[in-house]
Amino acid sequence: MTEAQRQHFERRLLEERAYMLDLLNRTTSEAANEDEQDRAGDLSKMPTHMADLGTDTNDQELAASNATRLSRDLAEIDAALERLRTTPERYGVCEDTGRPIPLERLEIIPWARTCQ
Repeated sequence: MTEAQRQHFERRLLEERAYMLDLLNRTTSEAANEDEQDRAGDLSKMPTHMADLGTDTNDQELAASNATRLSRDLAEIDAALERLRTTPERYGVCEDTGRPIPLERLEIIPWARTCQ
């Protein structure tokens, strides 16, 4: 991988990191700022139907799952930036096979560790 390509992927990683950090911050701040009644659009504190409680619980679980995924992806991006900066010869190399990861794959997922 050339130095220009490394610089390009460092910029891509930093862009993806900023984007995911913004998403994570919005997800967690929205959840913290709204109570359950506001999120559901309910006018009263009493649910009108048991299905409303199920929907609210499902929404909370989905938000928590998304926050977990974003946190995991941020950790992968940070690890890729660390590899790129400290051992650039390891960045873009498949951890399973030792072969170069295709540039097309790195363009889509710049923190990829494997060819697949």
